[in-house]
Amino acid sequence: MTRVCRLSASAVILAGLILISLTSARAANDVSVNDTARFLAGLKPAPGSPLAKYTRAGGWVVHARVLDAAWKRLQKKQLNPIRAWSKENIPGARKQMLYMFSGPDFLYANAFFPDAETYVLVALEPVGPIPNMLRFSPGARAGALLELRGSMQTVLSYSFFITKQMKSDMREGNMRGTLPVLFVFLARAGNTINGVEFITLTPDGLAVPRGKPGARTGSPGVRIAFTGSDGKSRTLYYFQTDLSNGGLKKSGFRAFSQALGPADALLKSASYLPHSGNFSLARNFLLKNSRTIVQDDSGIPLRFFARDKWDLRPFGKYLGPISLFSKRYQRDMQALFARGRAKPIKFGIGYRWRTHETNVLLGIRKAR
Repeated sequence: MTRVCRLSASAVILAGLILISLTSARAANDVSVNDTARFLAGLKPAPGSPLAKYTRAGGWVVHARVLDAAWKRLQKKQLNPIRAWSKENIPGARKQMLYMFSGPDFLYANAFFPDAETYVLVALEPVGPIPNMLRFSPGARAGALLELRGSMQTVLSYSFFITKQMKSDMREGNMRGTLPVLFVFLARAGNTINGVEFITLTPDGLAVPRGKPGARTGSPGVRIAFTGSDGKSRTLYYFQTDLSNGGLKKSGFRAFSQALGPADALLKSASYLPHSGNFSLARNFLLKNSRTIVQDDSGIPLRFFARDKWDLRPFGKYLGPISLFSKRYQRDMQALFARGRAKPIKFGIGYRWRTHETNVLLGIRKAR
């Protein structure tokens, strides 16, 4: 009997050792979202991360080198001039910023509004899953990073995503959805991601964890908690939502955004959708709830800004839309820019992305 007890004790000890070993192995395979973001951004993860060993692979080395060069150009030509312009021209930035028709463009949201505490981005592109870079073979991992670079190519080069291209890039392949691109932009901007939560925006405007009983209907989204380079805690929301009148009536997006309080807004490369009567609800919401609006001419048409409510300040040059959107020419916008009031700018955004062709309209709500 005693011998049996001893064997049982030994078995228990052995089982415990195996359990500890398995637990350690499982923990070693856990990759933090911040390390995933840094890896995707071409930045080295923490030394103890399971991803660290993959940074020696040729595919990642090329990926890092390409993104380093692209980011250096972008900082010099776009992001630094935008931040300087924002600091000089946008008065008293709000804690919230709202970016409709954004895609995963945290890059410019952060550049124009670096002091925001809550970023709310909304577009039609799906959220997608958190990429598990451990499950790929070496060749597949290099291919996935190449896919990611391809999906960011136009925004890194011209300041905007191509809608048609996003429909295929973010719904197919190994880098599906907006999340991989959001991770890259957050990491490259010097932020540390602390947590990612998949959520659903209910019709009454509540952001609830996905899978909960109250999340059966609504707009899928993600909430990303991160710490800025200044050490301040911030939050990024991205929602997949139809912003047309029919879609917005069914969505809780307006209720959610209004509950956050007064916001600053950005509209850029919006396919001139705010010009359409089918997007009047989104347009009116921005005009009612924004304290400042930064936009190119694809945003809200000039005629909808009530002059007794808005101080309008033009920057750059208005040359009219590119040929694809030629019907969206605004004579009153041309007149505003032609009066000699438009100040020069040192960056380019929108479809007229070249610095000497670009236009920016800054709308500042007048004090009551």
